[in-house]
Amino acid sequence: MEDTAMKLGFIGAGHMAQAIINGWLDSGKVNGLDIFIHSAHRESYGPYAQKKGLVAVESNNEVVEKTDIIFIAVKPLILGSVLAEIKDKVKAQKKVIVSMVSGVSLAEIQEALGSDKVELLRIMPNVNVEINEGITALAKNAHLTSKNYQVCRELFEALGKTSEVAEKDFSTFVALGGSSPAFVYFFIDSLARAGVKYGLSKKQATEVAAQAVVGSAKKVLATSRTPWELVDEVSSPGGTTVAGLLAMEEAGFMTSIVKAVDATIAKDREK
Repeated sequence: MEDTAMKLGFIGAGHMAQAIINGWLDSGKVNGLDIFIHSAHRESYGPYAQKKGLVAVESNNEVVEKTDIIFIAVKPLILGSVLAEIKDKVKAQKKVIVSMVSGVSLAEIQEALGSDKVELLRIMPNVNVEINEGITALAKNAHLTSKNYQVCRELFEALGKTSEVAEKDFSTFVALGGSSPAFVYFFIDSLARAGVKYGLSKKQATEVAAQAVVGSAKKVLATSRTPWELVDEVSSPGGTTVAGLLAMEEAGFMTSIVKAVDATIAKDREK
C-alpha cells in the first residue's frame, strides 16, 4: 500500500470522522479526492462531502471496494450490522480496517468479520485532531503488517500525537484523552465566568483563560518537571496563587476531576 496512492474510506460521517478529515485536509496530508465517504443519511454526508471535495458513494460496500483503509466511525449499536454487510468484501479484498467505535474490542470486530486474518487497528482520537493538536490511542491486532501500521500511524501523527495503548487501558484513555477536552473547555469557561464576575467581558476573559491553559500545557510538555513542581514554582509563600489553590481544594477540585474520570471509564465499560 503506497502512501501516495492510498485511498481512505469512511463508513460514518459524524463529528469525529469529520474532525479527522478536516485535520488531514488542513494539514495537506490527504487530498479530498482520495477520501470516500458513506453514512446512513445522504442529506448529512452528501453536503459535507461536496463542501470538502470528498467522494460521496452510495453504499458501505462501495467504500470497501474503492479504498485501501476503511475507517469505521459508527455508533456501537449499529456496528454489528455494518460489519455483517461488508465482511465478505473485506475478506476477499484484504482491506485494512480501522475502528474508532468506543467499547468494542479488536477480538469482537474480528469475530464479527468472520476471519482471523483481517488487518485491524483500533483507535481513539480526540476532537483536537481537527486543528492538528490531537492525541490518538492506537492498538493493533497481530495481523496488521508493520508497513500498514506505520502508514496508519503517520496519518494520525499529522493530526497531533499518537500513543500505543494496550486495549485493556482504552477506557482510561477515553477519559484522559478522549473526553478530557470537554473537561478542559468547562474549566476555561468557568475561569472566564469568574473574570466576568469581576468586570471583564466574556470574550476577553475567555481569551485570557484559554491562552493561560495553552501556555501551561506547552510548559508541562516542554519540561521534565512534574505539574506539581510547576505549581510550587508559581506559588509564592503567603501569595495570591496559594490562596486560590487552597480555595479550589476546599471546594473539592481534585476530587471532582478524579470522579469525572471514574464516571467516564465506568460509562465506556458498559455493555
